[in-house]
Amino acid sequence: MIRFILSFFGAIFTLLTLGVAVVALSIGAVFWIYGRDLPSHESLAQYKPPTISRIYSGEGHLIDEFAQERRLFAPANEIPDLVKQAFISAEDKNFYSHKGYDTRGIAVAAFEAVKSRGQNVRGASTITQQVMKNFLLSADRKIERKIKEIILAARLEETLDKEQILELYMNEIFLGQNSYGVAAASQTYFNKTLAELAPHEAAMLAAMPQAPSKYHPVFAKERVTQRRNYVLREMYENGYLDRATYESEVQQPLRSVQNGDFESFRNALPPRDYFTEEIRRQLQEEFGDGEFFTGGFTVRATIDEEMQKVAAEALRDQLEEYDRGRGIWRGTGEKIAADQLTTEDQWRTALADADVPRDIVLDGQWHPAVVLQVGDSDARIGIEGVEEDADGHWIVAGDVQWARKLRRDGTLASKAKVAGDLLEVGDVVLVRAMTDDKDGSFIRWTLRQVSEVQGGFMAMDVNTGRVLAMQGGFSYQDSVFNRATQAQRQPGSSFKPFVYAAALDSGYTPATIVVDAPIEINTPQGLWRPRNSSNKFYGPTPLRTGIEKSRNLMTIRLAQEVGMYVVASYAEKFGVYDEMGPYLANSLGSEETTLYKMVAAYAMFANGGERVEPTLVDRIQDRYGETIYRHDKRDCLDCNSPALQANASPRILSNRERVMDAITAYQLTSMLKGVVDRGTASGVIDLPVPTAGKTGTTNEARDVWFIGFTSNIVAGCYIGHDRPRPLGRSAYGSSLCGPVFQSFMTKATEKYGGGPFEVPPGGYFIKIDRFTGGRLPDDATGNYVVAEYFREGQDPGFGITYDGGFAMGSNLPLFEEVSSGGRQVKTSTGGTAVVGPKANFGTVSSGGLY
Repeated sequence: MIRFILSFFGAIFTLLTLGVAVVALSIGAVFWIYGRDLPSHESLAQYKPPTISRIYSGEGHLIDEFAQERRLFAPANEIPDLVKQAFISAEDKNFYSHKGYDTRGIAVAAFEAVKSRGQNVRGASTITQQVMKNFLLSADRKIERKIKEIILAARLEETLDKEQILELYMNEIFLGQNSYGVAAASQTYFNKTLAELAPHEAAMLAAMPQAPSKYHPVFAKERVTQRRNYVLREMYENGYLDRATYESEVQQPLRSVQNGDFESFRNALPPRDYFTEEIRRQLQEEFGDGEFFTGGFTVRATIDEEMQKVAAEALRDQLEEYDRGRGIWRGTGEKIAADQLTTEDQWRTALADADVPRDIVLDGQWHPAVVLQVGDSDARIGIEGVEEDADGHWIVAGDVQWARKLRRDGTLASKAKVAGDLLEVGDVVLVRAMTDDKDGSFIRWTLRQVSEVQGGFMAMDVNTGRVLAMQGGFSYQDSVFNRATQAQRQPGSSFKPFVYAAALDSGYTPATIVVDAPIEINTPQGLWRPRNSSNKFYGPTPLRTGIEKSRNLMTIRLAQEVGMYVVASYAEKFGVYDEMGPYLANSLGSEETTLYKMVAAYAMFANGGERVEPTLVDRIQDRYGETIYRHDKRDCLDCNSPALQANASPRILSNRERVMDAITAYQLTSMLKGVVDRGTASGVIDLPVPTAGKTGTTNEARDVWFIGFTSNIVAGCYIGHDRPRPLGRSAYGSSLCGPVFQSFMTKATEKYGGGPFEVPPGGYFIKIDRFTGGRLPDDATGNYVVAEYFREGQDPGFGITYDGGFAMGSNLPLFEEVSSGGRQVKTSTGGTAVVGPKANFGTVSSGGLY
């Protein structure tokens, strides 16, 4: 009997043992099958989470940020224990004790799933498992994924320690509102750093991972509050909070940026503008989309925030003045339906959705508004961000009488007399407050509109290439197209200095005489008769006067003398063009380029002829703080020398390439100073420091330019329609762009100063008559006298006239006609060259300028 009982229990034990072995083998086989070909968990040790790239001004102010996922990386040692404890309590209370998966939690979840017949399925995932799911697996709820998750979690626990795993989780997790990771979410919901969070705020963040799309602090306030309080209770039960703190924290109201309890961090950011967008465009091209938007770059921009505002206002002011001078009302083109204007809440909601610019500051902030009522003479408006008052806000009849309404069919109505002539109920418009110039008191609201004509402006340091300000149009929110860097336009006469630079470097001097007389050239496109803008001809004239007065015919003859291939090579060397066509019309600026390139090229005139590369970025650091780019490549020879005295300046070694001879640069600068002092810009530019520059106006004034510089700042402006068409008979570079330059540089010289242009060694001054080019006594005075700088050993060549090889009228009084052959002279490089006629009609094109 005993033997039988022993045999019976032995058989049962054997069966149980075999059953356990079979189950173990089966589970092992399942895990082996699913454990093959899994993603490498070891790669997470080198994982770099996609983080925000941020742009800072030179003063260290955050001015913009770019990201695909809004994430601020926070190392584990910088995440407060309170925040860690909140997430652990909410998601995985046994995090520090398990090996990657929670057996008990899995069993409870399985039991509940069976009991509810699949109706109540919960994950039971640990934080480690969630890391593996987020990084390496999908989010589908399948048993295969859960098995893979457990396998990878166990492997990860063998590779990384708990803090490293927690760091991955808390930087990767999505917490709603386009915020990834706890640091970004803390800023998004509370505008606080992690260290500033109270327990109830940390608990609210920890409530989000469960259902970030459903847990909105405004639309699901009760649900979020309940989940937050659950997390607080778990923190108390886990020993992370004492009872008094717990009871106090659960009583706290749910407060957030979204509920209006805190100011949004975005309010501290200025509106995105052309400057930071251009940085994005350039760095995205340099590093690629993925690296820039996810690399966590810290970019130190060259922008001067104060001068950027001045630049934007200067350009906008001129564009608006031109636009209002045309007297055409176009409005915004946006309209709100009448049924959305019944209540204030309705029209404010509809107005908030209107696609109109909100970044315009010109004589005050411009506000979107909607027309609520049109009376016999005035119109009542509702203004975004401005409270209604008892009398309402009105556009009075006197404010519209400058304009005629542009009808939908393209015709113009009669000049407005009352507000109803321009406005209809539901029209979305832009308005600003008109104030008293004396005391700033409010007068009334006035209609404004975005200028139809556009333009660009930029300013940079002539020695470093640091771009201090850039405005690419009237409003970035109206049009993101950057007309300073992306618009290809004809520079017109602002290109002429490159023709004169080529001539001066080739042996000509500012006193060289060139004939200003009619030219006729047969081209495949027909007979080309270029002319001066005055439609007059002035006979033999020195180069100086030719550029001061912007004589087109002199420029063409000079370009033909020097050779258009030489001129083209100069333009390419200065970076104005990559490959310039060697056609005579291009000497008048008929080939398109950008304002960005032109301003950079003029900087090389100002700094004595050294190459300078324009930059919007001083330095870029990666996510670890390592510098990966620095613009300034100059060497400081004794910056770290203990022998450097306290008040002494260190020696800076410039290794920049010389683009043009220093004497040529000074001669050209002196001639361009004459443009400002008595030439085409003399009536507009008036600064307290020496200033040089050149106007530019293309055929029919389709584009107008002015580029000028002081001893340390170069700035340029262009204005024109995006689809080129004439600006009008009174439009010139001096009249439209000159005031923009003047307005900006008035402030710039107050801040940065300026001084005389440096005279390089190796030359001497001779006084000449700027009208005839004749030599004058050293004591000569008068408005016709100018002191020209000549190279030592160079023959000034007084009394010799060049005509470019073109036929000339017989009635022109020439001092000494040189129409064939040439003359040997000394060039800027110390060599010799032949100057004189080099007419080659194979280099002539009809162009399109005069």
